[in-house]
Amino acid sequence: MSTENIKFAYWVPNVSGGLVVSNIEQRTSWDIDYNRKLAQIAEKAGFEYALSQIRFTAGYGAEFQHESVSFSHALLAATTKLKVIAAILPGPWNPVLAAKQLATIDILTQGRIAVNIVSGWFRGEFTAIGEHWLDHDERYRRSREFIEALKGIWTQDNFTYRGDFYRFSNYTLKPKPLQQPHPEIFQGGSSRAARDNAAAVSDWYFTNGNTVEGIKAQVDDIRAKAAANKHHVKIGVNAFVIARDTEEEANAVLKEIIDKANPEAVNAFGHEVKNAGAASPEREGNWAKSSFEDLVQYNDGFKTNLIGTPQQIAERIVALKAVGVDLVLAGFLHFQEEVAYFGEKVLPLVRELEAKTLAKAA
Repeated sequence: MSTENIKFAYWVPNVSGGLVVSNIEQRTSWDIDYNRKLAQIAEKAGFEYALSQIRFTAGYGAEFQHESVSFSHALLAATTKLKVIAAILPGPWNPVLAAKQLATIDILTQGRIAVNIVSGWFRGEFTAIGEHWLDHDERYRRSREFIEALKGIWTQDNFTYRGDFYRFSNYTLKPKPLQQPHPEIFQGGSSRAARDNAAAVSDWYFTNGNTVEGIKAQVDDIRAKAAANKHHVKIGVNAFVIARDTEEEANAVLKEIIDKANPEAVNAFGHEVKNAGAASPEREGNWAKSSFEDLVQYNDGFKTNLIGTPQQIAERIVALKAVGVDLVLAGFLHFQEEVAYFGEKVLPLVRELEAKTLAKAA
């Protein structure tokens, strides 16, 4: 088990509708005032990262969406320690523009910006904004070139690159980012192409929620591939957290979320993502085995099972760490109050269990 403490990130609710596709009451807002206060609460609670979402159109009933990079900068301006991961979609973004934009934010915020490269799953969104829809593996090949281009622009002078999607000749970015060697690069997905990218070029790999056994299989595969590439990649796992004083209360909340799911939006989302996964050569992807109930939290967050008392959740987080997870990316029903509760009740138990485990191993 890693000697480093497991890290925590939260999903920035910069799209409307919260993190579950349900008509249950959600005391979460997508507006900037709510999000600035949430970022300050999260920072105080012990969260190291926040991930802002990139959406151009409604994919699962999220009618309104704030743009991720500019929204991330606003959150950074309201905090002092939190690192914000801005999601970027190759296609609408060119790597030169992204490298310049993120380098400037990195300097303005004393090295607190990171980036999540999203390959895309929603064909209707690409069509709506006039972006050409590439086949599954082509989207990931473009993402890999995008990441290689970002790293080259951020770290080299007179950078020259010859790819199929991006080409540069003797480009020098000035000033370069403060973070060395460059801002952290996250990337997600569960297909072979996604894992291959992570094992070759990404700093972090995000995966959907899953059981401990399922996550272990992914971690083992990526770590073996990364070792063959002489590369190291850290692992982040999605989870929807329902922490309550009793297990019964937590399970009752989960049941209410699912009972009040919006079936039309859940099924429409499921149709799109399963089509996207089926288009991969292996005919699988993040959501290949997701049930209707799983898709109510659209990144399979219920599967990770961080639902119960603070003690139960802390023990499950340490079990995730034991199979190689470095970071938990958490969603909540009522963000501000539940992030504060997590920081007060769950996180100290995690640190206590980590310390006991390390002491035993010493």
